[in-house]
Amino acid sequence: MVSLAAFEFLSIAYQKYTQLNAGSYGMFWTRREWLWTHIGGGALTVLLGALQFLPQLRRTWPRVHRWIGRTFLLGMLVACVGAVGLILTSPAPAAIRTAFGATALAWLVTAFLGYRAIRRGQVDVHRRWMIGCYLVTLAPITFRALVRIPGMMELASPMVMIPTLLWLSWAAPLLVYGAGVSLMRGMQAPRGFPGRTLRSSPEVESA
Repeated sequence: MVSLAAFEFLSIAYQKYTQLNAGSYGMFWTRREWLWTHIGGGALTVLLGALQFLPQLRRTWPRVHRWIGRTFLLGMLVACVGAVGLILTSPAPAAIRTAFGATALAWLVTAFLGYRAIRRGQVDVHRRWMIGCYLVTLAPITFRALVRIPGMMELASPMVMIPTLLWLSWAAPLLVYGAGVSLMRGMQAPRGFPGRTLRSSPEVESA
């Protein structure tokens, strides 16, 4: 389901912005270099991030898993450079620019915490943070899904709903996921399932 939504989102962006004219780009026409930097890096992270959830890839080809992870981080940094350029040159109200900036910051923070965890050999912590990072990666897709809910944009003016939904597109999934992880850990703790710190794991031997 997520893969289909991601494919639809990327195909719409591709079809819209391959037509190099002001009519297709609208407010992004004079900033199209920043836009393509952001979209290019973002598309790479959406596609590569999905591959990282394949258990067989992690177990059978750990080296491939690591290199995909590094490429994911590189794509994320490229996308964030584009995002910063778009935010700084945007004529949008401060509330919308702040919401976009918060999304980029959440993306960077979750990725950094995931990377730091794997460098420390904390495999489970790394996995949790990278799942959180991918939830933020999907924020544009989640935002589009929220906007398309019948009656959603009629709840308030666009200047209120757009930044609100931008915040919700990543904060709500992270909160739900965090609550789920806490619940599962609370259920497992009495049964003696401590978190793992495996320096010998093939996922971290050459990280």
